[in-house]
Amino acid sequence: MRPIRRVVALMGIWSTGCMIACNEAKSAAQPPLPVRAAQVQTLRIGNPTKYSASIVPYAQVDLAFKSSGYVERILQVKSAAGGTRNVDQGDFVTRGTTLAVVQQQDYLDKLQQARGQLSRAEAEYEKAKLSFDRTSDLYSTKSATKPDFDSAKAQLDSTAASVSTGKAQVSEAELALTYCSLRAPFGGWIVKRTVDAGSLVGPATNGFTIADLRTVKAVFGIPDTMISKLKPGQSVQLSTDAVAGSLVGRVTTISPSADPKSRVYSVEVGIGNASNHLKAGMIASLVLDAEPLMNLVMAVPLDAVIRDPQRPDGFAVMVAEHRGNSTVARLRPVELGNPYGNLVAITRGLSSNEEVVTTGVNLIKDGSVVRLLP
Repeated sequence: MRPIRRVVALMGIWSTGCMIACNEAKSAAQPPLPVRAAQVQTLRIGNPTKYSASIVPYAQVDLAFKSSGYVERILQVKSAAGGTRNVDQGDFVTRGTTLAVVQQQDYLDKLQQARGQLSRAEAEYEKAKLSFDRTSDLYSTKSATKPDFDSAKAQLDSTAASVSTGKAQVSEAELALTYCSLRAPFGGWIVKRTVDAGSLVGPATNGFTIADLRTVKAVFGIPDTMISKLKPGQSVQLSTDAVAGSLVGRVTTISPSADPKSRVYSVEVGIGNASNHLKAGMIASLVLDAEPLMNLVMAVPLDAVIRDPQRPDGFAVMVAEHRGNSTVARLRPVELGNPYGNLVAITRGLSSNEEVVTTGVNLIKDGSVVRLLP
């Protein structure tokens, strides 16, 4: 029995050794992990700063009624479907165009009444003037007493005041009649219409909103460090997704004080818009040029950066080192700089001719054999 046990033990030792040898062979024959890599880039960095601006009209006002009443009619324009329709948003109107009219009969009656009162006051004034002239002649020859003269003079002054009051009432009635018509104060585009024929309106009732878009403004904010680099009249280039090519505008306004919340200074750039391509609410981008720094920095994709396992607060990358027919990933501590889009600057730890692993970097370790995918 002892020889049998010895053989069994030897067989167990042999089989364990075979298993270890097979595992080592499998480990040695493990295929390299597929990864993607990117070469370290060199960026030329200057200091122009890009800003986002909002396009607003040069002027935009709400047109409100001053005379109350029912809207009698709305300006009619040609309809694309044929016939006419009420003027509405998107229509262009010239300066002085009557957009809506309130019923005028009440105001015509008030004007007629005011004119009648003025005529009566003027007649009383003429009568008082004749009486005063007659009394004045008699008083000069001492045929009339001083009280008679004073009474005639007071009557003349009273009727003169009545005439002045009557003229003011006529002017007020004429103005109220004029206010029955709501007119465009300048040529522009209708942004909003809030009334229809038959609507009851009163003083301060908003009827239309009109915007002048023949010139627009690009409004944006800048920090205090850029205030000294801008001045009124300075030429600025802008671009929008809606208009091909670049646009040229000039700085028209620079706010003297910062916004209390955002702490930026508002700047307005005037842009000609005769073709009406720019609309209110569009977004434009612009670059304010300053002295170019032209620094050269090395950068790698953000996906290549990992936490350094040996430095809890540090960062590292996996550098693809070529050794004959194989490629080995090596952990390399690096110091990070500023981000630039999907890239980040590397201030220390890399050279420009090296490659870093970008895809699969979290699946490999220092010393792993890798295969670079195209």
